[in-house]
Amino acid sequence: MNYIENIFVCLVAPLLVAVPCSRGRGRRMIIFFLSGMLACLLSSYISTFLAAVRGADIFSASVEIAPFVEEVIKLFPVAFFLLVFEPKAKEAADNAIMTAVGFATFENVCFMVENSTGDILHLAIRGFSTGAMHVVCALFIIVAIYKLWDTDWLRATGFLALIAVTITYHGIYNILVSQKGIVAAVGYAVPVITAAIVLAVFKKRNNQIYGN
Repeated sequence: MNYIENIFVCLVAPLLVAVPCSRGRGRRMIIFFLSGMLACLLSSYISTFLAAVRGADIFSASVEIAPFVEEVIKLFPVAFFLLVFEPKAKEAADNAIMTAVGFATFENVCFMVENSTGDILHLAIRGFSTGAMHVVCALFIIVAIYKLWDTDWLRATGFLALIAVTITYHGIYNILVSQKGIVAAVGYAVPVITAAIVLAVFKKRNNQIYGN
């Protein structure tokens, strides 16, 4: 079944048309959103292949393979941008967020198609939670961009450490949401709560800096 590829083409086509029609920051946002969607597609191929090679079941693959593959592949567009274009930290941070959003969007659409649209409440909860989880993982990478990128000896080790954190966070999320009842509810709530806390911290910090 090639429904994933069909969905990818349908979603990507209008965005590709928008790329030459936009300029500056808007164009970069679209490109990195597309990069996130492509990262999701590639991750599904690689995870499926590795699961087949290892003979892993669906649960093992979602916990042991998918978090590692997805977080590493999701980092590639941002790492390429940092290494080749040497942007300002804020530009790279925005691009990391858009990559995560693109990844989560395509993942949610594929989940909806695969599992039908019967339970709209569950789809909405999962959509918000998955999006928050991927954004939180991107925020870990943003910490590395702001705090570690300009220090050569910390760049590689710091990124590796934070990638390990994102893989662990992602894996725990997958474990929780694969369960039922209260455990799954906790799993869906954790990324949303984490994202809210981070946003509150950022807002407080900005208010202290700018005196608002």
